[in-house]
Amino acid sequence: MFRQPYPMHHYGPMTNPYMTNPHMLMMDPHHFLMMVRPLVEYGLKEAEFTNKRHAMTEVALIAYLMGMGYDMHRAHRIVESWEIDEKFPYERME
Repeated sequence: MFRQPYPMHHYGPMTNPYMTNPHMLMMDPHHFLMMVRPLVEYGLKEAEFTNKRHAMTEVALIAYLMGMGYDMHRAHRIVESWEIDEKFPYERME
């Protein structure tokens, strides 16, 4: 017998018990993975040409901006504008 991972509620589809807002619908992880896949690929390629810390920081900043509603290309342009000589401000201090 198939068992639902989370109980069904009268107000809609399954909810995730680990969310802070019990009324928020459970999100589909496959959707999010498909949204960030191009960004992950970009980060892997970027790491071939620069250090891993820089590449991870760049990808994290782009992902953060995407979460705020920017599309990937605009978020990427914003993050690139923060770099001087392929370095973020904290990297220039090291």
